[in-house]
Amino acid sequence: MVKSLAFFQGNIVPIDQAKVSVMTHALHYGSAVFEGIRGNWNKNKDSMYIFRMKEHYERLIQGCKMMLMDIPYTVDDLCNITIDLIQQSGIKEDVYIRPLVYKSEEKVANLMLHKLSSDFTLIIVPFGAYIDTDGAIDCCTSSWRRMDDTIIPPRVKISGHYVNSILAKTEAVLSGFDEAILLNQDGNVSEGSGENLFLIYKNVLNTPLVADNNLTGITRDCAIKIAQNEFGLEVVERSIRRSELYLADEVFLTGTAAHITPVGSLDKRPIGNGKVGQITKKIKDIYLKSIRGDNQSYQEWVTGVSIE
Repeated sequence: MVKSLAFFQGNIVPIDQAKVSVMTHALHYGSAVFEGIRGNWNKNKDSMYIFRMKEHYERLIQGCKMMLMDIPYTVDDLCNITIDLIQQSGIKEDVYIRPLVYKSEEKVANLMLHKLSSDFTLIIVPFGAYIDTDGAIDCCTSSWRRMDDTIIPPRVKISGHYVNSILAKTEAVLSGFDEAILLNQDGNVSEGSGENLFLIYKNVLNTPLVADNNLTGITRDCAIKIAQNEFGLEVVERSIRRSELYLADEVFLTGTAAHITPVGSLDKRPIGNGKVGQITKKIKDIYLKSIRGDNQSYQEWVTGVSIE
């Protein structure tokens, strides 16, 4: 039996009991950090495979450090809470796992992080395709620039700074595109609204430097490992100009929610032949097999959870 549950204030409770006050600091100021973790259902093995759970929680703890948040849980504790919640929920389909650490004190007009208490909550929801397409997507260059590290650090998931991504994504969709590509303040390519970016040109895989204000992506790391280990591709991390994307052989985006998503066009200009690139497809196929526990070479990327 499927149950809608949450981990809230130290206990697993029905999700309709996991409520905060309208006075909660995080609700007013975005003073929270979060992660997005995929649980990928494998019906042949009757198990849920959680994608790189430990690495996601390590990044969550880094975000807590940035935001002066203390929670009474280690990375191992958070992993165990997640497994327990998945098993008790009984969901047998792909899920999105959302841990959130937030400034839980009921105070407004207070901008001092060190004087506010924090709490941890966790929810799990059924979750299919992030971008609803089996082919290559159409992107636009956003008029919104990615925030600089000197404004809000983009290398961790701070709730308040995601308004930057929300504005870019909304603008793109309202303009008839699937996704937005953001530039940084210097005009270099940063990332998608919720994904890292890769460019393939003459069999070299290029990706923007983390210093160009993008998230330290976990799926990004997987794509690099697959490209190097399986295909012997040279991988170069460097600053990339917008015009280079127009002339690329292939472009794709990576993210835990988006998986590996091929880009067919940017600003109405086709990339390559406008379809899914050959190298992108090969990397994507290995990745999708790996995240469901079906690739022995990358078993360390997943945590299998049996569900009764």
